[in-house]
Amino acid sequence: MKYFILFFLTITLFAACNQSVVQKPDNLIEEDKMVDIIYDFALLEAIKSSNPQSLVHRKINQATYIYKRHKIDSLQFDQSDRYYASDINNYSKMYERVGKRIENNKTVIDSIAQLKNKMLNKLPSKK
Repeated sequence: MKYFILFFLTITLFAACNQSVVQKPDNLIEEDKMVDIIYDFALLEAIKSSNPQSLVHRKINQATYIYKRHKIDSLQFDQSDRYYASDINNYSKMYERVGKRIENNKTVIDSIAQLKNKMLNKLPSKK
């Protein structure tokens, strides 16, 4: 009897773990677009961290800018974010995609900066 109860509890636990606690919202943002939104939030946060006045000077509110750019609203974003966050494995993969994209863009930007420096060094100096 003890083993039957333990077995039943184990099966119930596994069944509960496979079910999403958060229901899929009607206006769910598709996963690729959600990755784009998270990427944009990360870029704006990096800009804000490296030069806090840059966004203030341009009167840019991060959230408002992103919502307008992606044609979404805060409720749709919040519901979609909660839904994706309820599946931690997939959510982690989404953030890994964002990280790879940032790293790829960093590599490109670093290459452009190096090329620019080489070109500037080849210019004759003004005397």
